[in-house]
Amino acid sequence: MKITAARLIVCSPDRNFVTLRIETDEGIYGLGDATLNGRELAVSAYLEEHVLPCLIGRDPFQTEDIWQYLYRGAYWRRGPVTMTAIAAVDVALWDIKGKALNTPLYNLLGGRSRDGVLVYTHANGRDIPETLDSVRKHMDEGYLAVRAQAGVPGVASSYGVPKGGKPYEPAERGLPSESLWSTEKYLNFVPSLFEKLRVELGSDVHLLHDVHHRLTPIEAARLGKALEPYHLFWMEDPCPAELQEGFELIRRHTTTPIATGEVFNSVWDAHDLIRHQWIDYIRMTIVHGGGITHAKKTADFAALYHVRTGYHGATDLSPITMAAALHLGLAIHNFGIQEHMHHSALTDEVFPHHYRFEAGYMHPGDAPGLGVEINETLAAKHPYQRAYLPVARKLDGTLTDW
Repeated sequence: MKITAARLIVCSPDRNFVTLRIETDEGIYGLGDATLNGRELAVSAYLEEHVLPCLIGRDPFQTEDIWQYLYRGAYWRRGPVTMTAIAAVDVALWDIKGKALNTPLYNLLGGRSRDGVLVYTHANGRDIPETLDSVRKHMDEGYLAVRAQAGVPGVASSYGVPKGGKPYEPAERGLPSESLWSTEKYLNFVPSLFEKLRVELGSDVHLLHDVHHRLTPIEAARLGKALEPYHLFWMEDPCPAELQEGFELIRRHTTTPIATGEVFNSVWDAHDLIRHQWIDYIRMTIVHGGGITHAKKTADFAALYHVRTGYHGATDLSPITMAAALHLGLAIHNFGIQEHMHHSALTDEVFPHHYRFEAGYMHPGDAPGLGVEINETLAAKHPYQRAYLPVARKLDGTLTDW
């Protein structure tokens, strides 16, 4: 089998997606996700100009060699644009393998290690009562794990809280919006949110919370310690992780589990975090972390140090990446949990898929390969729209981490 063609489909069914389609001389094709939220066309150009010409004539089964060729052969390594491009190729090739062998992808990754993939979804509200109602709603839908975010009193726009009752989608069309942030108000507020949730909901539901890189290590340590009585499943992205040693300070002061890595693109971003056991869950995505080939190696490395996976699964990842994460999560031994934000009905129509949710768990389905397709006719009706993630400033105007 040889690769004969490769092309990109850029569309915006409620939000932007970049999809790679790789075709072979046997009529089998594979799909990969190349979406990088707010920088979509950078990945598209990297693929079009520098990667796709190098694929023609290659054997799509040689996923390891092609991965190394695109990573080492470029000389300039890592970075979100490069690794997202590599991931798109890698996932499409694994999709081809599964289809050629007429088996779901998880069977090529070791087979099933569990019956289903535990997932969590997002609950949010303008205040504590709204967030409580949102958590209850998702529990009624069958979720066993829920991430809870609430508006912070005195902060006009809080992370994770949608505007106007619409589903939460941080990317906005037009130029980047700016929001204000107060660490002090946030730290004083969050423990009261989870105290109320535990009093009202009991101990059985898994509760998660995303700090979204907003704190310094000592501030995160304070928050983790304050949240210990409410036994969170995890505290996510407590501070920026470029300085991996910062997590040692957090770990020293709290037993609240720590998850991080949704902005990582290489195992080296988490090397010290994992080997020193400063985190409990690694969240590097398949699409931004070099694909299934690299994600599997990272998961195996993490397993040596009791670190489990908790892959990012927001709507800025297409259903192709969700399917890939579910296949890998079903197969690896050290799976932890999978994030699940619902795509819009239009997105699901553009990307019909076999994965399903039932009673707190998801399953990738048993279709050959990934089990995801793309309706190119419908996709063409929704062209790319420039959009950006927001930026944040402190109350005094200092730019801070969004």
